[in-house]
Amino acid sequence: MMLINAATADQGDQCTVEDWMAYDKAVREAGVWVSGESLADLVTATTVRVDRDGVRTVTDGPYAETREVLGGFYVIDVPDLDVALDWAARCPGSRGGGSVVVRPIADFGA
Repeated sequence: MMLINAATADQGDQCTVEDWMAYDKAVREAGVWVSGESLADLVTATTVRVDRDGVRTVTDGPYAETREVLGGFYVIDVPDLDVALDWAARCPGSRGGGSVVVRPIADFGA
């Protein structure tokens, strides 16, 4: 899975819609695309925390101390980490202060 942490607007060098469309097309045409979604704007986020006593606290927003926000994800099916890293480097979200975190999907043998 590639978790796309987009740079905030004040970091400049933002990707265009055309950049994303071209990347999405490339992933699909290469036959490695499994799934993926772009997330709604950060202002729509709601955070839920449950303390040790089971009390739930709901807060508007993510409240992360970071200059990046989780913008979306791709699940790709590739033979190894090196190929996944190549796709991550091609992702528009890896540019301009953003990053792409690559992690395998856990297999619990089910």
